[in-house]
Amino acid sequence: MYTRRTTHPGTAAVLSFLFNGLGQIYNGQLKKGLLLVAISSLSMLMMVISAILIGSWFMGEVFFPAHLIFSVAGFILAAVFIGLLGIYSIFDAYKTASKK
Repeated sequence: MYTRRTTHPGTAAVLSFLFNGLGQIYNGQLKKGLLLVAISSLSMLMMVISAILIGSWFMGEVFFPAHLIFSVAGFILAAVFIGLLGIYSIFDAYKTASKK
């Protein structure tokens, strides 16, 4: 006999707030959740690499101004993307849990 598992919208939203995709995994959307986790992880990696490149420019190890411009742009784009993906993840997890 199949028993329906209930999910709580607040729990799903908090899990997605802690890390993008965890709320979807909690709701039983494994593929969607793992995709969001992977995309968020790659974006965070891009942000860390950009921060390291910015730091190396400030320490005088790289002398090209384009290096700083691309590093700052990459950092900002990654941060904005993670934020937008986070907002989507929270609302989607909450909405999906509310329907169950």
